[in-house]
Amino acid sequence: MQATFIIPGPLREFADGQSDVVISATATTVGQALSLLWEQYPALKDRIMTEQGKVRQHINIFVGEENIKYTGGLQTMINDVNEVYIIPAVSGGVY
Repeated sequence: MQATFIIPGPLREFADGQSDVVISATATTVGQALSLLWEQYPALKDRIMTEQGKVRQHINIFVGEENIKYTGGLQTMINDVNEVYIIPAVSGGVY
């Protein structure tokens, strides 16, 4: 199995500047693929996951076009053509 993580600009400094990272291993779920991502870039973990092992509230993870919040969370299945997008929420502005 293979998955490509698309790393957003604000997190690229924790992934050696990479905009995408290919995980080539036996991961079949988002959680397993993230564990492999942490092995390559451990500094990303604290920015994406809580101490309790949950995706941070302000982070959205999509497999293809589907938000994992609605498809099984970290147990969401991936396949060899999936792109996994890590998208931090953006806030701010003035009313």
